[in-house]
Amino acid sequence: MPSRKRIIVLDDDASMLTAVGRVLKAYGFEAEVFDTVEAFRKSARIDEASCLILDINLAGHCGIKLRRQLAGEGISIPVIFITAADNLAIKEAALQAGCVAYLQKPFPSRDLITAIEQVA
Repeated sequence: MPSRKRIIVLDDDASMLTAVGRVLKAYGFEAEVFDTVEAFRKSARIDEASCLILDINLAGHCGIKLRRQLAGEGISIPVIFITAADNLAIKEAALQAGCVAYLQKPFPSRDLITAIEQVA
């Protein structure tokens, strides 16, 4: 059963992982962070999390494609996409992939927490 308090974060930017982890902790959430898709696939406890915060542009990978792969595997965890890209086509693709929120970096902490509270 998912824990309302566990949030998985996948981003290849170490400073973003640290910042998001701190924000989540400050708001009472537990962050399970990963900096590679491989580490995420190997160790993430998706069934115990209430949401996935997923960077779109990952080293060697695309977050949108990963979201689609997860859905194809029957994994229906809510996804909040984060990205530094300011591109309408990417935003539309993210929304079509089924994200619950799309945040452009840098984003206010409150926007992230609001998105999480809508699904957690």
